[in-house]
Amino acid sequence: MKEELSRLVRIAGEEAVAKLERSKVAVFGLGGVGSAAIEALARSGIGRFLLVDNDRVARSNLNRQIIALQTNLGHLKTQVTKERILSINPDASVETFECFYIPGSESPSLEDCDFVIDAIDTVSGKIRLIEECREKGIDLISSMGTGNKFDPSRLRITALEKTSVCPLCRVMRKEMKQRNIRNVTVLFSDEEPHKPADGSRTPGSFMPVTACAGLMIAGYVLRKLMEEVN
Repeated sequence: MKEELSRLVRIAGEEAVAKLERSKVAVFGLGGVGSAAIEALARSGIGRFLLVDNDRVARSNLNRQIIALQTNLGHLKTQVTKERILSINPDASVETFECFYIPGSESPSLEDCDFVIDAIDTVSGKIRLIEECREKGIDLISSMGTGNKFDPSRLRITALEKTSVCPLCRVMRKEMKQRNIRNVTVLFSDEEPHKPADGSRTPGSFMPVTACAGLMIAGYVLRKLMEEVN
């Protein structure tokens, strides 16, 4: 076992960590939540990644996205994230797919994925990804709204039907009910969203919230994968 993972082996065991090294996780959306999740997955030994995003690193990303640096502004997020993963684990396999994931768009194959993380911003993209994962029997966790929130202690992981307060959850509950899809695992915040001070419709962001959301999602995925060998 690699020395880099020795501290994880101490609490999880070699067989569980070996499972992580064999596993493939797809992450849709490489923003504040997705980039934090990937950081934890890479440092915990996930051996194979599929990264899906069509955006480039912007100056406005610097306040919350782990991958965003002054030195990579304008670069594709998929490529920047791939480089970061490989700088942590040179043995990792990293596939990238540059697309805006919405119904009707070209999409990557999920056939060999063990888990999917939905950190997409659009409702239509979330719906499509949830439906695809259900059709293929792939485990998924979906991030709900983290914008305009200040308190990371209000983040929760639960079934979509059990959520409250979050406006995005309200919309998604309605959409999933119409499609007769139940028990979608989501991360959400029960904190009332704050109104942007400048009156903008673009949501504000606070890294303690987005990063904690990503880390909680990664923790959930890692535990679920390790549970399969225990």
